[in-house]
Amino acid sequence: MIPLLDLKTQYLAIKAEIDEAVLGVLGSGEYILGRNVRAFEEEFAAYCGGGECIAVNSGTSALHLAFLAAGIGAGDEVITPPMTFIATTAAIAYAGATPIFVDVDDATGNIDPSLIEQKITSRTKAIVPVHLHGRMADMTPIVEIARRKNLLVIEDAAQAHGAEYRGGRAGSFGDIACFSFYAGKNLGACGEGGAALSDNPDFVKRMRLLRDWGAEEKYRSIELGYNYRMDGIQGAILRVKLRHLEDWTRARMAHAAAYDEALDSLGIKRPPTPAVGDRHVYHVYATRVARREAVRKVMVDSRIGVGMHYPIPVHLQPAFKDLGYRPGDFPVAEQIADETLSLPIYPELTTAQRDRVCSALAQAVAPERLALEAI
Repeated sequence: MIPLLDLKTQYLAIKAEIDEAVLGVLGSGEYILGRNVRAFEEEFAAYCGGGECIAVNSGTSALHLAFLAAGIGAGDEVITPPMTFIATTAAIAYAGATPIFVDVDDATGNIDPSLIEQKITSRTKAIVPVHLHGRMADMTPIVEIARRKNLLVIEDAAQAHGAEYRGGRAGSFGDIACFSFYAGKNLGACGEGGAALSDNPDFVKRMRLLRDWGAEEKYRSIELGYNYRMDGIQGAILRVKLRHLEDWTRARMAHAAAYDEALDSLGIKRPPTPAVGDRHVYHVYATRVARREAVRKVMVDSRIGVGMHYPIPVHLQPAFKDLGYRPGDFPVAEQIADETLSLPIYPELTTAQRDRVCSALAQAVAPERLALEAI
């Protein structure tokens, strides 16, 4: 079996470092926040190119705090794409604001900047581009629109640790950027974790306050806050993994290049090659195939783990039915949702495993095989 993701193998590769870090926290008694979390905040901010980092317990919490710190709430609108994990939109709703969806670019799945301005109203407060699958959104026009319209930009960089756009790192373009360290991310905790990043001191101060019960000092809360603190063990683990992240990213990119070559020979739509100055970090390697279910079944029968990121765009999620969207409202996102099939991609994937994936995919998309599956 070739899994879609293999976290156990990653752990075993750095087991001594992880074990030492975890035992150090257990011996210190600093289980919530503490020195390791503070050190990780400094190290991750430096990795992203500056600003201050506020470590929290999930990427969703980071987004929630970003909206609250920015003063976004009831009656406000936030522009974002429907092709994302539900957490992006859920955090907007948690803040009391209304998500306003903009369809995505067919090639990348990221928000289409050319469609943004027509959705801006007097109630719009922010644009939230999502760096889907590890490729950054087209930030230059997004930031230009935001500055001209006096809007905030909050990057959802949950999948984009170390991604680059025109030489700048994910997290360095928005007023606030939010990252997830969910276990399966390129930089993943052994559990949950997240962070917000900003160079705005007012935003930083408020997010630090709100993540810890709104308390300026112990037992003195000046406003209603949240228990969004990062565990010390996760901070220590993330410090270890951050030291390996660049090597892991290069391995992902090498696997992606090999997949690109194989898929081009099969005529399968694959992620477009990044432009000069851009870096796709391939949190997900997403192909697009017609008759996805037939192809998926062949892959699963061949003991190849595959994924669908994401099969239901957010505007069609039952949880958001009250927004009133219907099939056909965002046709590009809906088509991508119907066609996306993600292949195994992680640093520990071997060349032999990758070749098996490509071989199984070639069989799965063969015209005669698909014709039989369709009968």
